[in-house]
Amino acid sequence: MPDAPLHVHLAGDPDGPPVLALHGVTGHGLRFRPLTEALPGLRWLGVDLRGHGRSPWVPPWNLEQHVADALGVLDAHGIDRAAVVGHSFGGAIATHLARTAPERVTRLVLLDPAIGLDPQDMLETAEESREDESFPDRAAARAAKAESWADVPAELVDAEVDAHLEQRDGAWRWRYSRATLVAAWGEMAREAVVPPTGLRTLIMPATGADFVSEKWLEACRAELGADLTVTPVDTGHMLYLERTAEVAEHLRGFLEG
Repeated sequence: MPDAPLHVHLAGDPDGPPVLALHGVTGHGLRFRPLTEALPGLRWLGVDLRGHGRSPWVPPWNLEQHVADALGVLDAHGIDRAAVVGHSFGGAIATHLARTAPERVTRLVLLDPAIGLDPQDMLETAEESREDESFPDRAAARAAKAESWADVPAELVDAEVDAHLEQRDGAWRWRYSRATLVAAWGEMAREAVVPPTGLRTLIMPATGADFVSEKWLEACRAELGADLTVTPVDTGHMLYLERTAEVAEHLRGFLEG
């Protein structure tokens, strides 16, 4: 069996239906733990994307490489076909994966996907991402995360600090490459694509964010027809952390039904 190209967090039932989980920028595979605990009958593979967590940080960081890495994870774990769950930039990767290798994807779940975003907005965000972000201690890092995740339960903020904060270069930093972030914002500005015809797809836009456009949803509806389910969630961008039970219930019906 080949080595996996990415670090993978395994959870759930090893004999259950496989689910490949792809996080967004600044994230890591263990961030999906609330969903894996809510849906233990599934075989979860939560990856650290290239440039994040304990996976390699070396480039390239484009969508094609992220797709190749994800397929490499499935190969390394002997999985021919899996459901794919993607959040934010992970949703863009998941969509491109489904178009690149539709025979490997059983169902697709896109949690507030970040795809086809405004190039000018992405330029401004990428420029902001170039600035160093470090903290003098864990408490300062936790306070900053709690402020940006205002609607995420405190215990999940604590879990994020425990899993994703490290001492590096003389300060406390989140475990990802800032260069990767800059590249990712550029990839999110690429022209939007839609899931392939015939693939059962669940899209869950966060009503408190502005990543998912109605124009893109209409393109998805035109391509997928009855194979598409759109279920908005009244929450911010971190919907599966803010409303874990609600999101998990929709995933249970879609992935286990």
